[in-house]
This record gives sequence, structure tokens and C-alpha cells, in this order.
Amino acid sequence: MKILIVEDEPKTGEYLRQGLSEAGYVADLVPHGTDGLHMALHGAYDLVILDVMLPGLNGWQVLQSLRERGLQMPVLFLTARDQVEDRVKGLELGADDYLVKPFSFAELLARVRIILRRGPAGNESTMLRVADLELDLLRRRVSRNGRRVDLTAKEFGLLELLMRRHGEVLPRSLIASQVWDMNFDSDTNVIEVAMRRLRVKIDEGHPVKLIQTVRGMGYVLDVPQEE
Repeated sequence: MKILIVEDEPKTGEYLRQGLSEAGYVADLVPHGTDGLHMALHGAYDLVILDVMLPGLNGWQVLQSLRERGLQMPVLFLTARDQVEDRVKGLELGADDYLVKPFSFAELLARVRIILRRGPAGNESTMLRVADLELDLLRRRVSRNGRRVDLTAKEFGLLELLMRRHGEVLPRSLIASQVWDMNFDSDTNVIEVAMRRLRVKIDEGHPVKLIQTVRGMGYVLDVPQEE
């Protein structure tokens, strides 16, 4: 798989290029936003790792230009900008993930693998399925074992996020930014309440419980392993 790295810090860029190459990827490095956009448009990349503060076009502009042209290849922001507003902005523009510097290469590699496992966004089905749970993106309908489940708009968005990233433990901060478009204080229980209501609608009455709480980490939607 081909990965484009758009990073103007030479040491960081080369560190990423070498590490990803050793992990088995074809990795190209470019230090300029305008050049990065050109390569992303014409290089048939499976993933773009994008800094925000770049010469020429900044990362926001590069991503916006890609999405306006209809290109849906995954984009992972890698930046020193750690404000919640920056993370939200990146996700709203269409980024698939956001990792703050300094970072662990092992974590970055794990995130890269998760993103690439999902496949290109342009090939996504309009139906999401996990076990007997189905979510129809076009008709905005959900069913479990063939029976319709009525959800609010927020519950639908929450379930869509969980299903798109099924098997992955999602922290409260990520859920807050992607579903509610904001950051919640640690003592706010809005997410817990919403998750509890969603769990009742999705899992109650079914022998297999798909929505699980991982204590101290977050939530995951997956088929539980048999012991």
C-alpha cells in the first residue's frame, strides 16, 4: 500500500518514511503543502499523513481541496496543534484520525493499520453490518435480527461511529468530538447516558450483547469472544 507523508520537519518526515517503509509500506515524503496536494491528487495513495503547519498550503487547505475534488482517500493528521478546536476542525473537514506530536511510532502504526483495514471511503457500502445488526446509511434505518430499531439523530450518529470502527475501543473524547462536535468535561455524563439508552435499544432482549464498556478506556461495538 502507498502512503504519502506531507511533513516539513526533516527529521520527523524521514523518521516516518523509514519506519513505514520498514513496516512494509511504500512511503513517499514531501515537505511542502502545495506539492503534497499535487502528489495526493495524482499519486493513487491509500493514505495521506498530513501535518497542519506547512509551507505553501497548510494541512487544512490540502484536506479541504482533496475533499472538494471528490477524493476520499483516508487522511491522518499528525501535528503539534493539540487544542480541541484543532482536532474538531480536522475531523469536520473530513480527516479520519488526528494524532498529536510528540507521538509513539507504535501508536501511529496501529492507527495507520486500523484506517487501512477500513478500505477506501469511496468504496464504502451504504449498509453497515455487525453480526445481526444492520445500519442503512441512505434510508437512515437500523435493524437488529430483522426488527427495526428507532433511534434519535444523535443515537444514529453514535451507532454509526461504533459500527464503522467496530472492534476498536473508542475513548469518550473521540466520541464527544465526532458525535457531539465538542469536548466534554470529565465530570459530564452525557456520553454515558446516551450509550446506556443506545445499549437498551440495540442489545436488550438479544442473547448477544454487542455494545461493551471497557472500564477506564471507552466503548466498543463487537461480537464478544466465547470463553
